[in-house]
Amino acid sequence: MTSLTYELTLAGLAVGSAAALTGIGLVVTYRATGVLNLAHGAVAMICAYVLRQLVVEEGWPLPLGALVTLLVVAPALGLVLDRGVFRPLALLGSNPAQTLVATIGVFVLLVGGAVLLWGPGARDDAPVLLGDDPWTQLAAVVALACLVGAVTRWTRFGRELRAVVDNRPLAVLAGIDADRVAAAGWAFGSFTAGLTGVLLAPYVRLAPYGMPLLVVEVIAVAVIARMRSLPVAVAAALAIGVAQAQLTRLHPEGWAGPLLQAVGANLFVVALLVAALVLPGVGGKGRDALPPPARAAHVPPALWLVVGVLLLLPLGLAGSDLHTAVQVPALAVILLSLVVVAGRGGQIALGQAAYAGLGALFTALLASAGIPTLLALVLAVPMVAVTGLVTGRPAIRRHGLALALATLAVGVAVSRFVLTQPYATAGLSLGRPAGLSDDRAFYALELVVLAGCLGLVAALRRGRTGRALAALRDHEPGAEAAGVPVPRLKLLAFVLGAALAALGGGLLGLGLRAFDPEQYDPVRGLLWFAAVLVLGADSLLTPLAAAALLITLDAGPQAGTAAALIGLLAAMTGRVPPLMNLLPSASRQARPLAGGRTDAGPTGGRTGRHSPPAAAGTAAPAGGPARLPTSTDRNPPPARGRAPGHDPPTADFAAPTTRTGGAGGKSVPAGGGLAAPTTRTGGAGGWSVPAGGGAPPAEGPAPAPREGLRVHDLTLTYPGGVTALSHVTLALAPARVTALVGPNGAGKSTLFDCLAGTLRPRRGEGRVTLDGTDITSRSAHARTRLGIARTFQRLAVFPSLTVEENVRLGQEQNRGRGDPAAVERSLRLFGLAGPVRHRAAADLPTGTLRRVELARALAGRPHTVLLDEPAAGLDAAETAALARILAALAADGLTVLVVEHDPDLVAGIAHTVHTMEGGRILS
Repeated sequence: MTSLTYELTLAGLAVGSAAALTGIGLVVTYRATGVLNLAHGAVAMICAYVLRQLVVEEGWPLPLGALVTLLVVAPALGLVLDRGVFRPLALLGSNPAQTLVATIGVFVLLVGGAVLLWGPGARDDAPVLLGDDPWTQLAAVVALACLVGAVTRWTRFGRELRAVVDNRPLAVLAGIDADRVAAAGWAFGSFTAGLTGVLLAPYVRLAPYGMPLLVVEVIAVAVIARMRSLPVAVAAALAIGVAQAQLTRLHPEGWAGPLLQAVGANLFVVALLVAALVLPGVGGKGRDALPPPARAAHVPPALWLVVGVLLLLPLGLAGSDLHTAVQVPALAVILLSLVVVAGRGGQIALGQAAYAGLGALFTALLASAGIPTLLALVLAVPMVAVTGLVTGRPAIRRHGLALALATLAVGVAVSRFVLTQPYATAGLSLGRPAGLSDDRAFYALELVVLAGCLGLVAALRRGRTGRALAALRDHEPGAEAAGVPVPRLKLLAFVLGAALAALGGGLLGLGLRAFDPEQYDPVRGLLWFAAVLVLGADSLLTPLAAAALLITLDAGPQAGTAAALIGLLAAMTGRVPPLMNLLPSASRQARPLAGGRTDAGPTGGRTGRHSPPAAAGTAAPAGGPARLPTSTDRNPPPARGRAPGHDPPTADFAAPTTRTGGAGGKSVPAGGGLAAPTTRTGGAGGWSVPAGGGAPPAEGPAPAPREGLRVHDLTLTYPGGVTALSHVTLALAPARVTALVGPNGAGKSTLFDCLAGTLRPRRGEGRVTLDGTDITSRSAHARTRLGIARTFQRLAVFPSLTVEENVRLGQEQNRGRGDPAAVERSLRLFGLAGPVRHRAAADLPTGTLRRVELARALAGRPHTVLLDEPAAGLDAAETAALARILAALAADGLTVLVVEHDPDLVAGIAHTVHTMEGGRILS
């Protein structure tokens, strides 16, 4: 027994040493470049093939071949990736999601290149580099880790590396060549990948698909180390390797025995799953979602007709054998699931192959149990959808890199523990339904199903849900602030994506007349994801084109051509636009709106001439002293009456214009109303107040809060012990403008985010209440639906939506959804009711986008508005016009909090000014 334990420990140390090398390379690369290199395993595979080629095929001595492979080929490959792929992306300012897509592209490219050069088969004659003694490998790994630690701690390069990691822009300003540091990181990371590959190759079958996936599994050790700590990565790798080896001696009995045995033999997969779904995620919540399309692609009807004809051609011109053709519609349905999740929702989903495989497996299992085949397919879809719900719930709260790892971990786990296990797949057969055994009949059925799925996704892209999904993709925090229930919407996208993938997977299995786990391999899932991204993830034409391209190229004489082509395009992401962008841009006029209505005119809906005139009143002046008030609570800015256009919280903003003027030539209604049908658009950036007419009054305005929004003894401490807020108490009085001022780092933005729900303190660290009700635990979108709207210092508009769609999103997701006229009032209030309403937000200047964001916030009929530096990016005239609007809205009963550095704006509108410093309110 002792001898067996020792032998298993040695075997575990050998595996753990290779995993530790992977962890070291990933950590160093991430710390030097900020890139999570998913292509690490593909680089390892290429280096293993190169060493075998030199030693086995060319007859080189092993030491010479190893030196060339590890000290020349591997670092050179890393430098090529740096200069050719990732440095250009850094110069373009690409976000983490784009660089992750590039690493997937490199992965797919190298896999495809290996298949083209060495064929898809596995090799078992790789040379042994360090012999069979695991202690030698362990010593090499420990020595390498110590060397990296010493270089990082005690050399100039190490100091530069730490500086780049801590703050790259500041390091560049200090004279550090960040590009040189990144190049060194890539070269070293590729060296460790190469060493991993040549060490693993003798003990696993060297194959283009197998080894990269094996190395992907041991990414778990780098995630456990939080992509920072080399000792933690090495220790985790060795511990998991030894534990996995020891578990092989167990032979559990019972129905769960095979599953438990599979878990024990794939402990790195379990570690990856736990690290990705349970441990704190790598990366964060920010610019880490897939970017929205640069412009909306429009597929001309004639092109759809051509595509339809091409899909129908096999029915009339091909022979009786449609083995290749029947795979295209099935794969198109699978890829359509990525259009839903990645294209419309902006989420990085790398596990769709697993759901497709489960769809085929459940169909086969149900059919084997005697259920008719078509009914088995229909039943398999909701079963996989439930699986998507269970696996998606813990994943949806992740973002960017963490979400990618979570979905990849789910895909790998399903493949390892279910799809490739004999206990689940032994003896399965999958035949076609009665009457559909002929290829033509089955192909026709697939086309009908594909058409229905396309119609379903097209409907999802329109209307309220479509706008919410686009907002989620374009700017997730902004979508939350607009009232979009982000977790629920993400879960909807994941569940629908899983269902579509299952349907396509089942069709693919029926088309091939067999359940083949290799068709649903996780590496194949990465290829599918890359294909959808490079063609254009938000286009309904993409699944059809990608499926035809992949199936046709794979059926050709050169296997690997599809992977090489798709990988090359994906590696160039950021520089090569999606191919669907070559299509003409979509018209943004007369977009379908809620309820099937189409706005064809500049005002749309009801117009002012059909509405009763508003009551007279006077407007608040725009100006104010050019200094901050000395008292913390002063009289409001002089106003000769309440503006009648905004009955709390919304109402008619119109009044007849009797005078003009103000900053930048804005026209101001004499009655104090701030919107009506536009007759004048003068002034800076369109911040004009329309003249004449009236707008529909609000129906059933919500009452203003009795006590308002309050913070009680709030303390917030960030991880690491940094206290951002200390015992802060603040009350926002209804119908008044409260301003927060103070130096950078005073805690203003943190307090603002606590009020908005973006940050939530832990229990016992204070409370946030609304009308006396504790809302501390409420999410950002829940607070928005309670009537608390917000704007962002950095614009939070949705570039793929038009101006009107941006504003309508705020209306239909919040308290304004019962008041369709709220959209028109908000558009008129901010001078957006003209032709600009139909323009995409991506095409507009900063001043106009500020108005769009404010209009969206007010369209939800809030009683409280939180404005984070609303004048950022505005000129003096636009700022003065903004001041007039905010003063009048407050006079109408709106509660306003402004965090602002512009003293003139604060002085002109604020009733109460609080000064913050060091996380405390001083006055």
